[in-house]
Amino acid sequence: MNYWLINCIAAFLISVFFAGVLIPQILLVAFRRNLFDQPDERKIHRGAVPRLGGIAFTPVICSVLALLLGVSTLLGRLELCAYMARNAATLAFGFCSLFTLYLVGMSDDLIGVRYRAKFIMQILCAVLLLAGGLWLNSLHGVLWIHTLPWWLGMPLTVIVIVYIVNAINLIDGIDGLASGLAAAALIIYGCAFFMIGRYVYAILSFSTLGVLVPFFYYNVFGDVKKRKKIFMGDTGSLTMGLLLSFLSLELYQASADTSKLLDVNPFILAFTPLLIPCMDVVRVFMRRIRHHGNPFLPDKTHIHHKLLALGIKPRLCMVLIVAIALVISAVNILLSYAVNVTLLLVVDVLVWTLVNIWLSRKISSHDNTISAAK
Repeated sequence: MNYWLINCIAAFLISVFFAGVLIPQILLVAFRRNLFDQPDERKIHRGAVPRLGGIAFTPVICSVLALLLGVSTLLGRLELCAYMARNAATLAFGFCSLFTLYLVGMSDDLIGVRYRAKFIMQILCAVLLLAGGLWLNSLHGVLWIHTLPWWLGMPLTVIVIVYIVNAINLIDGIDGLASGLAAAALIIYGCAFFMIGRYVYAILSFSTLGVLVPFFYYNVFGDVKKRKKIFMGDTGSLTMGLLLSFLSLELYQASADTSKLLDVNPFILAFTPLLIPCMDVVRVFMRRIRHHGNPFLPDKTHIHHKLLALGIKPRLCMVLIVAIALVISAVNILLSYAVNVTLLLVVDVLVWTLVNIWLSRKISSHDNTISAAK
């Protein structure tokens, strides 16, 4: 079997095992130390649920990569070591950024951190990724723009990274949604990286996917009464957002030579898997600003809140949104062969806007029906 394929499979399976062992221990500590996410009027869960699941993500991912590197070296297979050496700056600054945001998220989950401080730290983490060589030097035809000068591309990259991090953080509103959307994106990224020969990033994608599997089980199917349920918290959502922005930017750069991917537009390939949370956060922010609210303070206006308002069960909401994200990704990638990238994105935004308008009208009608029945 192919050396790199074995490493990708091993990364996934070892991450599943490590996270499966670690998350129950986090649950045990959380209940012993009374570290819970208490329900309130904005949240839909009932009972005390620990929100420290994300603490497992970064240590497991880094441990798995280190383990695979060590085992490969012991066996005399230096391909992974050589590949990581060629990408040393990108990976080093990437993991430095990851650990920085990991500590910020953990602090927020344990003692609370003001959103302004989190925002500043997100910008710092984005600058670290820039230092590793990740920045948008071209838009590949989006708005008919191609090459970007550094003085425009670098600030734009910071905005994109912070945008994606917050999009994942804010979409984490019902069980399995953030992890499900992240898993869908990671499958696409892992396969794409493998196809274009960027194997270290494929391993990183599948390792991150493996971490999400046990978490998803405890988050979606865990029983609150049996103390088996857990949330990822800001530690998980922030670091997952950073990992996805890191992988998307790396894929964006790496897939510029699209000959191995049958001419899929790099912008579509890299960012379409994140389209649902990214479009949702723009709509929510615009609504909050229009109603003179703070765009960074939570409310109940996200896409999953709209579906819940129609009486759809939380688990079905999650499945629907993740399925839609996968369908949008597949359709956009297939259409990118023949359709202009700008036109494709305009259609995506238009469809998303119309769907939200339709949902808002359905909610209004649903509420009126309930009021009339009373």
